[in-house]
Amino acid sequence: MTHPAIQVPPLVAHRGYSAAAPENTLAAVRAAHQAGASWVELDVQLLGDGTPVIWHDADVARCSNGRGELAAMDWEKAKSLDVGSWFGDRFSGEKMASLEAMLALLNELEMGVNMEIKVNKGRDPIALVDRTLPIMLDTLPPERLIISSFNATALSHCRQFASKERLALGVLFGSVPKTWRAQCEAIEAFSVHPDWPRLKRTQADAMQRDGYQILCYTANDPSAFHSRWEWGIASVITDEPAAFKRFLDSH
Repeated sequence: MTHPAIQVPPLVAHRGYSAAAPENTLAAVRAAHQAGASWVELDVQLLGDGTPVIWHDADVARCSNGRGELAAMDWEKAKSLDVGSWFGDRFSGEKMASLEAMLALLNELEMGVNMEIKVNKGRDPIALVDRTLPIMLDTLPPERLIISSFNATALSHCRQFASKERLALGVLFGSVPKTWRAQCEAIEAFSVHPDWPRLKRTQADAMQRDGYQILCYTANDPSAFHSRWEWGIASVITDEPAAFKRFLDSH
């Protein structure tokens, strides 16, 4: 199985260092870098005008001072929002990150990214991939990019843009289904991204035998997760990279 020469680190900062800064922002990625993380996990979506932005939810209510669906919002409106104050006063005035701004920061910091193609309800996975993937392929080297999604249509469409040698794809699962292997084979996946408490040892063993990297989300208690490292887990996606690093360094 030939893929980009990706050295997956043990810790990937979930939505940036989201325990220390507002998630999916430039500030969160800077905080992750300062904490020693070399990779982050982020989410990309489209605004209603087609602008690609780094954002998780279908709307802006939880993580900004505004209201409204992303699908009904243009960039002028989106960039006027304060997406930091909800987290803490010192992040007041933080702005929503465009995909281009985030990629520029990742290159500046020489960080890798697991970018989730976030297909919220009612949104078009094909349009999202068409608008975002070429930019990412043009901007980041293959060894610093993993594209993941829960959406099989999105992942299949991603593979049309680049071979497995050029683009690493990861399949996201909640509970790992019996069809996991077929789903991975269909897109020549690089990695499997399971919800860590629901992953079974037998599944992890099979994934390893088949040559897939296993990136577990979202583990925030290093002691609770500790026994899972024996399963051959490549990486933990965590809100708490510094806490995990301290724990691992002491064990």
